[in-house]
Amino acid sequence: MSSKKPSSGKSQMAGTDTLDRSNTNVKLDSLETFRDDATDQALRTNQGVKIADNQNTLKVGARGPSLLEDFIMREKITHFDHERIPERIVHARGTGAHGYFETYKSHSALTKAGFLQDPVKKTPVFVRFSTVQGPRGSGDTVRDVRGFAVKFFTDEGNFDLVGNNMPVFFIQDAIKFPDFVHAVKPEPHNEIPTGGSAHDTFWDFVSLVPESAHMVIWAMSDRAIPKSLRSMQGFGVHTFRLINAEGKSNFVKFHWRPSAGTCSLVWDEAQKLAGKDTDYHRRDLWESIETGDYPEWEFGVQIISEEDEHKFDFDILDPTKLIPEELVPITPLGKMVLNRNPDNFFAETEQVAFCPGHIVPGIDFSNDPLLQGRLFSYTDTQISRLGGPNFHEIPINRPVAPFHNNQRDAQHRSTIHKGRASYEPNSIDGGWPKETPPAAKDGGFESYPERIDANKIRQRSDSFSDHFSQARLFFHSMSKHEQEHIIAAYSFELGKVEREHIRARQVNEILANIDLELAKRVAENLGLPAPKAGTVTARKVSVTESPALSQANLLPGNIKTRKVAILAANGVDGQAIEALKQALAAEGAHAKLLGPTSAPVKTADGKLLPVDASMEGMPSVVFDAVYVPGGAASIKALSGNGVALHYVLEAYKHLKAIALHGDAKQLLDVLHLQADEGLLAIKDAKDLKAFFAAIAQHRVWAREPKAKAIPA
Repeated sequence: MSSKKPSSGKSQMAGTDTLDRSNTNVKLDSLETFRDDATDQALRTNQGVKIADNQNTLKVGARGPSLLEDFIMREKITHFDHERIPERIVHARGTGAHGYFETYKSHSALTKAGFLQDPVKKTPVFVRFSTVQGPRGSGDTVRDVRGFAVKFFTDEGNFDLVGNNMPVFFIQDAIKFPDFVHAVKPEPHNEIPTGGSAHDTFWDFVSLVPESAHMVIWAMSDRAIPKSLRSMQGFGVHTFRLINAEGKSNFVKFHWRPSAGTCSLVWDEAQKLAGKDTDYHRRDLWESIETGDYPEWEFGVQIISEEDEHKFDFDILDPTKLIPEELVPITPLGKMVLNRNPDNFFAETEQVAFCPGHIVPGIDFSNDPLLQGRLFSYTDTQISRLGGPNFHEIPINRPVAPFHNNQRDAQHRSTIHKGRASYEPNSIDGGWPKETPPAAKDGGFESYPERIDANKIRQRSDSFSDHFSQARLFFHSMSKHEQEHIIAAYSFELGKVEREHIRARQVNEILANIDLELAKRVAENLGLPAPKAGTVTARKVSVTESPALSQANLLPGNIKTRKVAILAANGVDGQAIEALKQALAAEGAHAKLLGPTSAPVKTADGKLLPVDASMEGMPSVVFDAVYVPGGAASIKALSGNGVALHYVLEAYKHLKAIALHGDAKQLLDVLHLQADEGLLAIKDAKDLKAFFAAIAQHRVWAREPKAKAIPA
């Protein structure tokens, strides 16, 4: 990854009605007239009138009544009164970034989609990450599914891949989506809880809907509390089709794999971050891009030929099922890099409109009943949220490809149409705009001619009826510590449920059918009788464990972009600090120097070192590791500083790598801690290798049983 920040430069117009976003390393400038830079500009009204006084309303005398004729005040207040638009019903809390996608090679054998053909071309993208349950003001680190939506600005039109950080969903049919959302949202009588699922209505619903079992166990896993947006996998969830120029179709599942690896917070850390830094995830993404640590994902697909559609022990059209990589490996297609932050949150991140129905030639849908409903729902909600059907004209949604049709008028229309005919066919305007036959060069979109011969019925396919096998597969694929976290999550969430019959139903009718030991452990934690057997017979399946599902197997093997806190007081060993900073920089990691206050600290040889923050200003929960350099006076001061001691203890409790240099080893006795594979006493720069190896493991999982005894 490049370490350089985006450079400034000029983008080029690709015609009178389109914008060229192909140079994604540069900021778009005044050629894009919707981007506003008010430097050296006079203050004016929305109608272009210069304003002489922006401080005072027009009044009758200095102390008299204000006048209704003050059009400047009325315009300003009216616009302010209408600044907020309806937030998204789900995925309201989000953040986004610009970037580009590059295909590794031409994939013409798989699809005719143009953005997957030329490895030289960069296709601009805008990505929005989000939580599901909470409103815009909720926290980033709550336990929740994360949205992972990518808008590709291709030469053939926009393609929106609207997915999540989990490969499955709670329900099988879109008709149940309002029920699920109503259940998981804050309860209607008191609007509690914000941003979480630990309440009666959610667990009442999912305990009555067994098809949710697989997704719920993902939501109770560490996947629901990601370390950062940069370290999340992304999934298209549904089965789609890719179609080549010869009309050959294959079913596919879309995947995003982060180069930073996939890892998560621990639960206590996630809760504390929700209070200490509500914007933790969006801040991390923003700062990573600003410092040149551009987040990167590999884009790939699992490919299933039409002939193999029915060969699995599950239905590939069932959105509550994944395809184990042991059965169908992922084929890499290209990579995505996010390298530019938005200029304006509202205009871009808040107004961006994703719709699964936005596809391009070479991509098509499957009959997944949840996907089919989403094709309607997203467009419908954008019309309501963004004030009408012209949301495609908002700059962040506007395609780079020209768009001409006979759709006219409605709210917020910004295109000024020439010509007299707004219908097709016509002869007045020479018949333009005209259809493009699919067979023509750069032909028009053509739906895949799937043959269907069936009766109209309201019924689930029998192939959708197994609700527990893949939940069991997921649980059995987890490492020991991941399984313990799942048990703890179910226990915590169900412990918040007031009605005991809901708790018992979830344990006896859902968890017992996933794994009996899981059910027994949760029952014990809730004070319920342990179930002795499940209520359904377990099905025999071809894959019982999938290592690719465990985050323990998804680490990057390096410490790039990791953040280390250096704790120091007056008398610190300045050479040790410098040695660590140089070593971290060589590994692509970062350090922040923290003092007892925001004042500079003095080294043992008398130099003043400016600090990045105080220890209270940047708590341990925002770092990946802690380093305490030596220096007798510094360690003496830190040993008597409750904030500093808590800092180290909290990092220890959260299983982070900690290095104590020289005199800092004394803190082991002060804190009554024992060295372990991630709590290291080091003497010089040569010992940093072991410290970095511990950071690369993300957490010291072997420490977890001991760490539970440490006070929060």
